[in-house]
Amino acid sequence: MPLGRNIRLLLEYDGSRYHGWQRQLDDATIQGVLEDAVARLTQAPVAVIGSGRTDAGVHARGQVANFRTGSAIPLRAFHQGLNSMLPKDIAVLEASEAPPSFHARKSARAKTYEYRILNRSTRSPLHRNYAWWLAPRLDLGAMAEAAAALPGEHDFAAFRASGSDNINPVRRVLGAAWREDPGGWLVFTITATGFLRGMVRSLVGTMVEVGRGKAPPARLAELLESPARHLAGPTAPPQGLYLVEVFYGE
Repeated sequence: MPLGRNIRLLLEYDGSRYHGWQRQLDDATIQGVLEDAVARLTQAPVAVIGSGRTDAGVHARGQVANFRTGSAIPLRAFHQGLNSMLPKDIAVLEASEAPPSFHARKSARAKTYEYRILNRSTRSPLHRNYAWWLAPRLDLGAMAEAAAALPGEHDFAAFRASGSDNINPVRRVLGAAWREDPGGWLVFTITATGFLRGMVRSLVGTMVEVGRGKAPPARLAELLESPARHLAGPTAPPQGLYLVEVFYGE
């Protein structure tokens, strides 16, 4: 077992100006910025592990990360100190001591994502980086009917992004539903024990085709039975997607 403290962080971030979670050589990423801040705070290099790799432009309200350190600085310093160093679009909501065995990704049991669509005639300058604006009225009832096929264990190969390194496309969805909020908001929430790369955005894109009347509600269930990526809808843009919560054994 590796020595040192195991620090667990709960993070919120606006992914608009980042090239996703995973550190890259030349582009700004959440992991890269966070590792640099922790290294400055602890005066030692560190590897920060995230619960999952959010893509470029995707946001998080409840990303979980952990790292090991030999530093004896108090938890308050990891919380307040990191927030004083991080840019305004990344925040540490909580910092806590985790058991030695805790691993933000491997210990996760399920995750909840949310996708937000602004379905109104006029675009929103305020929400352009935080939702998918669609002017034509969508049939929410048809989209909800399509989403009803999602709970359970299915082969999501039709909803996997090209270039994905996931070998096994089978995932178990614990819950999935659409809701309508005032102001033209259509919000899709999905909880699963795991996700393929691009899965949520591909599902949303297909359900939007249903909402536009370009595909029947049964299309999604058909794709779960006989995966064919070319029959799925276009991938929804990243700015509407949020990692909401990560669930662990405790």
